[in-house]
Amino acid sequence: MSAADLRARLAAGESVLMPGVWDAITAKLCAQAGCSTVFLSGYAVSGTLLGVPDFGLLTQTEMAEVARRVCRAVPGLDVVVDADTGYGNPLNTIRTVDLWEQAGAAGMFLEDQVWPKRCGHMAGKQVIDRDDWLMKLRAACDHRESIHVTARTDARAAIGLDEAIERAKMARDTGVDALFVEAPESIAEMERIAAALPDITLVANMVETGRTPLLTPAELAELGFRLIVSPLSLLFSAVKAVQDSLRSLQTHGSLRGELDRLVDFAAFGELVGLPEHYELEQRYR
Repeated sequence: MSAADLRARLAAGESVLMPGVWDAITAKLCAQAGCSTVFLSGYAVSGTLLGVPDFGLLTQTEMAEVARRVCRAVPGLDVVVDADTGYGNPLNTIRTVDLWEQAGAAGMFLEDQVWPKRCGHMAGKQVIDRDDWLMKLRAACDHRESIHVTARTDARAAIGLDEAIERAKMARDTGVDALFVEAPESIAEMERIAAALPDITLVANMVETGRTPLLTPAELAELGFRLIVSPLSLLFSAVKAVQDSLRSLQTHGSLRGELDRLVDFAAFGELVGLPEHYELEQRYR
């Protein structure tokens, strides 16, 4: 799959739902479930790889390496990779584009926060000057081979909705493929965003218990948003499942009586390609 595939589906009017992943196994699970596109979330990678919050602590090369592993594990999926702020100035952004394309990413998100950034639904965000962000977007679009570029602004929380919409309008003229006004706080705000930004793909970020109303893809399409990120659904589900299993393990010393919590050994082997590896081993024995 590719950036061209993602563009074609969006151009055809399809709503594209992107579950958030953080490693090869979660990407494989998405492929197994029939997903066409996934989002490699900086929030999720920061939490799972480093055990720290999304506070700008994850580096460019760490994220690029995770992207490479994920794209290699699921060649049939479009993988959109969080690129935070581009990790510096326009020159750093150009290198980020190169690394993401080398990894096999179909798309990237590029935001206007001050570095070190933080999750879009956290408090205390700041944004850089408009022109500094626009230069990064132009650099990304000028130097990409094909990657789908989404311009994300966090100005809604940092300054206000009017400023966020104005930034998005200016970003549209740099040649980006999609616009993402992060963290609108009501359906009325989402309607304002869509009315101000016609004729370009709009992104909605659906974070459970976050700042934006939690809507379905059909509801979002009616509002004008067709590239939909569900970045933390799987992460929050996985953490809850591990916590529940740990409580049982600590209490009973075994999950013998609760095997329905688990996939079995054979099913996990299928997921990671164990039969194919047995076949290869036998072929070259």
